[in-house]
Amino acid sequence: CWLPAGRRRASDQAMFRHIRCVLFDLDGTLIDSALDLALAADEMRVARGMPSLPATAYRASAGSGARGMLAIAFGLTPYHQDFAALREEFLDRYERRLTCLTRPFEQVEELLATLNLRGVVWGVVTNKHRRFTLPLTATMPMFRRAGVIVSGDSTPYSKPHPAPILEAMRQLDVEAGDCLYVGDDERDMLAGRAAGVATVAASYGYLGPDASIERWPADAVIHRPADLLKLIDLA
Repeated sequence: CWLPAGRRRASDQAMFRHIRCVLFDLDGTLIDSALDLALAADEMRVARGMPSLPATAYRASAGSGARGMLAIAFGLTPYHQDFAALREEFLDRYERRLTCLTRPFEQVEELLATLNLRGVVWGVVTNKHRRFTLPLTATMPMFRRAGVIVSGDSTPYSKPHPAPILEAMRQLDVEAGDCLYVGDDERDMLAGRAAGVATVAASYGYLGPDASIERWPADAVIHRPADLLKLIDLA
């Protein structure tokens, strides 16, 4: 894993100490949902007589949800007059295939099991709405041990506002100094910083085409889920 200048650690010493809670973004951090998101958007193209696009064309924009998928499929921005209607169609199509191809990233289940074993509470803070978050996580046994799941509409604001992370900490009764937030988007890092928690960027996630992860306000960057365990003092 890469650590920013000024925050490097000795090879035998964890960077984050006294961590009692780890909060995670969902899509692009814990689960790989890019194929289901991509196919929901691509179905819309095909239904309109347009040629199908490869799933790889959509992947980098998966973290932006409907906005990102419709931008790839139709070149639309949220300001287009047809965007609202197309967004609703996309969400309906995505809901019907919510868990068809979505899976945890490799090493995620082992990572969460280790946190459970070491007594570190963990939870999810995502911008994905409850309409999708709750049925999706209910199908994956690993989420049964989640201490909290805060969705994009669980609070009046979504990330990069700190409100969702603050709500998760409130529910878990943990202080900012005891908490770490992991995500694959700059919004995650901004939300974590605003909430006063340490931040870790997941470079294996859905980095957008213009992402400059080295410029994000992250305390560390990991290149695979298991790298997180090297950063936390679990003794």
